[in-house]
Amino acid sequence: MSPESVFEIKTNADFNKTALNVFGFQYENNPVYREFCNYLKRNPQNVKTKEEIPFLPIEFFKSREILSSSKPPQTIFTSSGTTGNLTSKHLVTDISVYEESFRKGFSYFYGNIKEYTVLALLPAYLERTGSSLIYMVNDMIEQSEASESGFYLHNLEELAQHLKKLDAAGKKVLLIGVSFALLNLIETFNFNLQHTIVMETGGMKGRRKEMIRAELHSVLAAGFNVDKIHSEYGMTELLSQGYSIGNGVFECPPWMDIIIRDPEDALTIFDDGKSGGINVIDLANINSCSFIATQDLGRKNGKEFEVIGRFDNSDIRGCNLMVL
Repeated sequence: MSPESVFEIKTNADFNKTALNVFGFQYENNPVYREFCNYLKRNPQNVKTKEEIPFLPIEFFKSREILSSSKPPQTIFTSSGTTGNLTSKHLVTDISVYEESFRKGFSYFYGNIKEYTVLALLPAYLERTGSSLIYMVNDMIEQSEASESGFYLHNLEELAQHLKKLDAAGKKVLLIGVSFALLNLIETFNFNLQHTIVMETGGMKGRRKEMIRAELHSVLAAGFNVDKIHSEYGMTELLSQGYSIGNGVFECPPWMDIIIRDPEDALTIFDDGKSGGINVIDLANINSCSFIATQDLGRKNGKEFEVIGRFDNSDIRGCNLMVL
């Protein structure tokens, strides 16, 4: 099945039709997923809507090879699990699909990346290998074509100077950073930003006490003197991202969707407005699994969704996962 059709989705009808086609493809070509679906007695013959599609628990990426392709992986993305815990492994057989997904996804919400200077403050990710977020942001830096774009590790003073200079010059800047590092930055330097998008990519990585998103955004907005803090919702096991332009409310690109499940019965799907487990449909993830039951808790309202926490007793890991 060609991934190209996924990025041509325009309507809900397009999405639903493509989702069922991808389900059929992955049922036939992904042994682990087919075994899971058969256990639930669901298959392409009796699944007629996207809500009926089985969602593979994300924990399977820690113990099994989740592949819908016979091609060898071009790269393997890994999660940032804590010491002693198994990490997720996402085997990617066609890295160009990931590149097309995150490039078109960013453009869908923010326009041409070439218009931005990208400053990345992602120390927890830079200090390990296999991060899908680092791969994406590195590509954004290269695509931006701005000589000032780049990664920053612990050189906060240099970052602060560049950020203030670029913003004062009226440049469009994207400052993308992990939460604890952004907090370290505003605690050390004062800012009054007018032309910068500040985007957080997730929690504290064990460096600081976890904060609920509303509190974190309030502190960051005051520290950078901006109206809103943006967010990215992605994870190792996905090839697409949702984005929030403020207030912790996310939207997905046309080839991605969120479905909320009953925490007590994974096969029961909730209506809008009710909190439950977040299921992700990522149709770009065609060569792995496009239907994933995450450990995140959230609620959905139309095309928008919120992430409100995590299930108890689940490990804290990945991009943009925060706990209450």
